[in-house]
Amino acid sequence: MSTYDLAVIGLGYVGMPLAKEATGAGLRVVGLDVDPRKVDALTAGRSYIDDLSDADLDSMLVNGFTATLDQSVLADSAAIVICVPTPLDEDHRPDLSAVRGAVASVGRHLQRGTLVVLESTTYPGTTDEVVRPVLDEASGLVAGTDYHLAFSPERIDPGNAKYGLRNTPKVVGGYTEACRDRAAAFYARFIEQVVTVSGTREAEMAKLLENTYRHVNIALVNEMAIFCDELGVDLWEAIEAAATKPFGFQKFLPGPGVGGHCIPVDPSYLSYSVRKLGYPFRFVELAQEINERMPAYVVARVQRLLNRARKPVNGSKVLLLGVTYKPDIADERETPAVPVARAFREFGAELSFVDPYVKEWSVDGTPVPREEDLRQAVERADVTVLLQQHSVFDLEMVEKHAVLLLDTRGVLSEGERVERL
Repeated sequence: MSTYDLAVIGLGYVGMPLAKEATGAGLRVVGLDVDPRKVDALTAGRSYIDDLSDADLDSMLVNGFTATLDQSVLADSAAIVICVPTPLDEDHRPDLSAVRGAVASVGRHLQRGTLVVLESTTYPGTTDEVVRPVLDEASGLVAGTDYHLAFSPERIDPGNAKYGLRNTPKVVGGYTEACRDRAAAFYARFIEQVVTVSGTREAEMAKLLENTYRHVNIALVNEMAIFCDELGVDLWEAIEAAATKPFGFQKFLPGPGVGGHCIPVDPSYLSYSVRKLGYPFRFVELAQEINERMPAYVVARVQRLLNRARKPVNGSKVLLLGVTYKPDIADERETPAVPVARAFREFGAELSFVDPYVKEWSVDGTPVPREEDLRQAVERADVTVLLQQHSVFDLEMVEKHAVLLLDTRGVLSEGERVERL
């Protein structure tokens, strides 16, 4: 009998919620990471994940969860789930280095009968073409015969109080039917609904389809925001009106750009797969182009606001409200606040920011001053840019006291001093 029911490789925003739910269901769980700071923090009961409180972590530790740097625990685990990052490289191509490293570690310790699941987002074919050969060669075992191999895309939505790991349906695809059934039975121990598909490629594609759908529709409303401003049309009002239709429409809102790991990154994995066939995925690449230009458009709109007040951007005090990629969390991954701040600096603006979730913030290695008093900061700034509508912000006060204000989230009323994107 294995010492552990589950080993989670990668103790980040995907791995830790998985470990939490599995531990809570009575599974014996060990977490493996290459970062000693994470292991030390978890062992000491300090959480660095938005959706995992210190109290949650204390409960996990009491129920037997351990974090370690020791890869040998993999040999004593009945199931191994890989939850490592899959970013893009400088050329916007998939960077699977963390996946390859994790898979190599698994291969060295893989035992007969073990279930191995990849949850890291990737392009279709990765599980079969990248993961399986390494595991087979390193272990001397055969996937589907000696051990079980599957892919199950993570669907973690940081800060979502309604849907967490347990009540979000779990898609599972196996290398073989037996692999699929073994993985489905494993996840059913702590997740309410498991949805099986015919293979790993279908499961890999499902994740990319979900986020490409969002990416393209966000790009649609972002482009509409640009030309609706020139047409004199209130797009926010039009969106709310369209959303009253009970069928055939889903509401997406414009913003200063897309952030997080999923939307800016995942569609590029799909585009990469299509380009290997010899032609571009035009929808994705156009959406990427539109969404990536939104930070520059935000700066242009602020420039227009200042011009009307007979002020140049150069030397103006610009205050950024909310620099995370989502409201009410501390996650800064791929936040559009970075290119917005970068552009303002290039224009010579005096930047500062307010964000209750971010104590220190740097752009390209240069710190941005943090304001502690929201009202004083708003009153002192020549222009305030609302990038993220954290619920703790007193937006009524901001609207009342801002000298000039650009609302990129459509939550304030337009007026003489206030514009919406």
